[in-house]
Amino acid sequence: MKSFEWVDAKSVEQAAALLAATSAREPVVAKAGGMDLLDLMKEGIVQPSRVVNLKSIRSLDDIQLDRSGMQLGALVTLARIERDAGLRSHYRALAEAAGHAATPQVRNAATIGGNLLQRPRCWYFRNEHFHQVAKADHSEHQHHAIFDNQQTVMVHASTLATPLLAYDASVHLTLGHGSSRTVLLKDFLLPPAMERDRDTLIADGEILTDVRVPAIQANTRCAYHKQTERDSYDWPICDVAVVLQMNGAVVANAKIVLGWVAPTPRRAVDAEEILVGREIDEQSAIEAAAAAVQAATPLAKNAYKVDVLRAVVKRTILAAR
Repeated sequence: MKSFEWVDAKSVEQAAALLAATSAREPVVAKAGGMDLLDLMKEGIVQPSRVVNLKSIRSLDDIQLDRSGMQLGALVTLARIERDAGLRSHYRALAEAAGHAATPQVRNAATIGGNLLQRPRCWYFRNEHFHQVAKADHSEHQHHAIFDNQQTVMVHASTLATPLLAYDASVHLTLGHGSSRTVLLKDFLLPPAMERDRDTLIADGEILTDVRVPAIQANTRCAYHKQTERDSYDWPICDVAVVLQMNGAVVANAKIVLGWVAPTPRRAVDAEEILVGREIDEQSAIEAAAAAVQAATPLAKNAYKVDVLRAVVKRTILAAR
């Protein structure tokens, strides 16, 4: 690993100024929990000359929950999201996703900001001698995308992105000197591309300071499920978040988001339309699950993910009921 300078940032403004000074010859990176950054540095994918530690900025470690919704500081850990009683009561799918991510040790350090900004978990991308996005003709694609995989077969690595998209979350980005912007998460996440060195809309010098989630309306039902190959810690085959707005026993509005099956988390719009105006029962869940996978374009070694995803969508819809 290349030697580097370590800076404990005292404020968002100072961190933004340090990050804005990055260049190809003197790259500067931000560190939150550091779980993904340390991997990238050990693997030779990222070789910064300076690491800006954001954990020293106390203002980024806060949870605010009121009638207008929820605001999560970028440094709030996955463990805290899992344990927070108010958050679990109002945003159960997010709490369940946080509680099923990685291991307890990782959840105690990993942050919501870092989880959303982590780079693809692909063995082609992570190999310093190869280091490019996985393509459909690469032979080891059994865990890769079954949707939107014409140019790249990577899957998005953020567990929290799946429920956050179902909750219509947005991210707040601060550049310093009072300049900031808020971007819907669905627009913030970008599919990997060789001509781009990042997978989000974050710009040089910008810091993701918090994640914002609208208030949950009355009569909302939600659920989350992650499917892995083993009961012990493992990367997901897929995960699904379902948020249903109910009018009595009938679905008034539905959000179904599929994770780990496409370069970015995917809304299952056709499945949502099937549920609207109907009661949730075995038949409507089966039909919606079939619609959710109808557009899948699996590769030679990952067709099994279609059947797994169909079963998980059905299971999660029924759990939300």
